[in-house]
Order: sequence, then C-alpha cells, then structure tokens
Amino acid sequence: MLELRKITEENFHECLALDSGLDQKEFVDSVTYSLAEAWLYGDNFQPRAIYQDSQLVGFASFYVGEEHYQIINFLIDKEFHGQGVGIKAAQLCIHYLKNQYGATQISNPVHQNHQLAKYFWKKLGFQESSVIEEDYIFMRLNI
Repeated sequence: MLELRKITEENFHECLALDSGLDQKEFVDSVTYSLAEAWLYGDNFQPRAIYQDSQLVGFASFYVGEEHYQIINFLIDKEFHGQGVGIKAAQLCIHYLKNQYGATQISNPVHQNHQLAKYFWKKLGFQESSVIEEDYIFMRLNI
C-alpha cells in the first residue's frame, strides 16, 4: 500500500538519499532543495515522503496556498523505476490534494525540455498550459 508521510527526524536522512536517477539534474529539484523551500515558505509548502508499505520509494512536495494546489516536486527513487510505482504515487498525490484540500485543479511545473515528465503527467490527465515561468511549463489537471 502506498502512503504519504510527513518528513520526520526518523526518515529525514533517508529522504535526502533519494535519487531520481536522471542524468539531467536540472529537471528535478533535489530533496534538499525542496525541504529548504518548505522551511522558507512555511505552511504553504508541504514535503512528503512516499512509502510503499514500510519502504521509502519517493518524495513529493506540494504547494497548498491561496486555493492554488501544485505538485511542486515529485520523484521516485531509481530503484523503483519501471515497476508502476510512479503512476500510483502520482495518483496518490492527486487524491491527497483533492481529499485534504478540496482541490478542483492541480498544477505541476515541468521543465520545458523534460519530455519524459510531460508524457508521464499527460498519462494522468494533465495538459500543458500557456503559463511558462523560468523554463517551466505549468501542466494542469482539472478534477
């Protein structure tokens, strides 16, 4: 079973060791960067560890301020690629924002050149919008 858990003293270091396995690191922020961003912006940013049963498999960071809901960062550790974990974890993130906050639209910034991520999110129903900020296109899902 997949679940989202808060980052705690017990899983902090394990989360920092997650590796997306991407050759182009500019496409995915590090967990360290996401945790620093969450510390800086407070309650509007929510970092979460993604667990499959008792195994840490990934990380997601959410923006939940001003009735705008975003999956800011999402990564599955390279050890779990190709196992269907990513799709299930992304669906879990969508359900979390919908059920916890009543989100009716979710945004996801994806680097313009990250074709694999665009394809991944499109499989989940996200569509590219016309909003581009600092080389990131905002993909949107209407729920």
